[in-house]
Amino acid sequence: MLLFAKPAPRAGQIVLVSRNARQPWSEELNQTVRSIAAEVLQSDSPPAIMKVGDAFHSAGTVAGESETQIFLKTYSQAAISLSVIRRPGQTPRWGVSLGEIVDEAAAPPQRNTLLWYRLACSLPPRLPAEALQYLSLYDAQAAQRDYTLIMESLGSCGRTL
Repeated sequence: MLLFAKPAPRAGQIVLVSRNARQPWSEELNQTVRSIAAEVLQSDSPPAIMKVGDAFHSAGTVAGESETQIFLKTYSQAAISLSVIRRPGQTPRWGVSLGEIVDEAAAPPQRNTLLWYRLACSLPPRLPAEALQYLSLYDAQAAQRDYTLIMESLGSCGRTL
């Protein structure tokens, strides 16, 4: 059994973090929890996401080419962004950049990593209207389509705590 708890006001006691904080032990869950806990303790761990900021979409110079960038707001004010690049005849490619520079070589996070959980468990299912407010209707629809691609690629958070 794995328990997810925090210290209680009284010494020697704990409080479960939710009604689902007791999870049946498995080697896979144990390894995932240990890996996530180790990532959280690293000085360069991915920031916790507060909300979606602004989204931008621009068409390329060739028909079928485009790029969407979605900037996320974090509690620590650290920069994090998502980008989707579309090129004619190629599968759309998306990635996440940690830092001020949006990296064209950015890749999606590996599943069951802290970054994956931060994205899959924190992002809304659709881009909020305020993220699209400065875009034309065409660009807003394209950004929403690209955001849907990201969310489908991430998959369900599956977290029950």
